[in-house]
Amino acid sequence: MKSLRLPHYLLALYVIFFTVLSIHPYDRSVWLAENLPIVIIVAGLAVTYRWHRFSNTAYILMSVLVFMHTLGGHFTFERVPFDFVTDLFGFSRNHYDRIGHFTVGFYAFAIAEFITRRRLSNSPVLTSLFAIFSIFTVAAGYEIIEWLYAVLSAPEQGIAFLGSQGDIWDAQKDMLADGLGAIAATLLFVVLQHRKGR
Repeated sequence: MKSLRLPHYLLALYVIFFTVLSIHPYDRSVWLAENLPIVIIVAGLAVTYRWHRFSNTAYILMSVLVFMHTLGGHFTFERVPFDFVTDLFGFSRNHYDRIGHFTVGFYAFAIAEFITRRRLSNSPVLTSLFAIFSIFTVAAGYEIIEWLYAVLSAPEQGIAFLGSQGDIWDAQKDMLADGLGAIAATLLFVVLQHRKGR
């Protein structure tokens, strides 16, 4: 019974987290732009919960991005207190956003799980590839949205939303991080499915 309540606990925790971090963000317009897609994702998962309940593993994986992105929206991604990682590895930039992009890929687990449960594909290879390619597609689409926001908004807000921190290859690296996260999540799904099959 407790396992059935996990999505409810995650939702309650997110609402609290979101509410606290909505107080005095670094930049309100950037906060709004960063949080809008996350609120849409959470609302979508809540509305479709009765129609399709994902596994607890899928909900946990999906919640990682939700919480990381909400924190990034509060500070802006380049200002999230992440110095201990930057100093530990000798990075020249804050890589919090790169880890956040990696967690976007975790949604590949839920995509593969949905396809498998709904029997939309009988091929594990096609299911895995579709999950990974879906994330790459979303990643490219999001980079285009970031670019348009940066062009259309005030320069300072656009740069904060992009979070490129002077890296001309930031968009490509972000898409790669999304894709690597998708590959990792899909491999986890395949391993868990194999264990379940045994």
